[in-house]
Amino acid sequence: MREKNPFISCHLCPRECAAQRTNSSSGFCREDANMRVALADLHFWEEPLISGSHGSGAIFFSGCNLKCVFCQNWQISQDGLGSRVSVEKLAAIFLSLQDKGAHNINLVSGSHFTPCIAETVSLARRNGLVVPVIWNSNGYESVSSLRMLDGLVDVYLPDLKYFSDELAVRYSGAPSYFATASRAIAEMFRQVGAPVIKGGLIQKGLIIRHLMLPGHLNDTKKVLGWIATHLPKTVYVSLMAQYIPMHRTDNYPEINHRLSRRQYDKAL
Repeated sequence: MREKNPFISCHLCPRECAAQRTNSSSGFCREDANMRVALADLHFWEEPLISGSHGSGAIFFSGCNLKCVFCQNWQISQDGLGSRVSVEKLAAIFLSLQDKGAHNINLVSGSHFTPCIAETVSLARRNGLVVPVIWNSNGYESVSSLRMLDGLVDVYLPDLKYFSDELAVRYSGAPSYFATASRAIAEMFRQVGAPVIKGGLIQKGLIIRHLMLPGHLNDTKKVLGWIATHLPKTVYVSLMAQYIPMHRTDNYPEINHRLSRRQYDKAL
């Protein structure tokens, strides 16, 4: 019995918008069933244990299931930048990046294409991909979709953006963000466990990112408190201070400025 095409009535992400994506881009992510990629290249600006000295083989997928008002890549995530790519072509791109010296393949914001990406990773592995595969996501993921990646992804690199639902809705349009992302992170940890480092580079495991927002230190403390309480101390946390007000932050004066060093130090 053939499996149902998941794009006929899309429930891949927590929004479960049931969009018919086989021939339209009517869902929240504004993408149809064909993968689109905006950029595929060596990337040197991730955490050192990811970028290393030769770079991370980053694939930036078009579209997103969030609408963050401060998104730095809004042209890709919200404005449609990118071109269609087949499973076969993308697998070849993975291998080309590996040949260029990439320490890993870094899949950025691909949750709305999960079935296609799973097929791509499987094909690339059969064709000689040996470097770790990283799933770099906003954390707003469904457990059922993540299970399509079990055994294919080596490193999970999710955001845990918010503890407060009010903030998640205001700044990312994401109802029940924390409840959803915390379940997703638990599933990610089940799949890959704590980080395994070799030669200063991550080979397997979970790294959780949290970007601090100006004026919301208490939310950051709650996020970090949940991680400390619910996950082993061996899990890595990347606490990021590089918030830059851009995109639509003019309409949100409370976050339309940089984070102070004092606020960051208080979170440590």
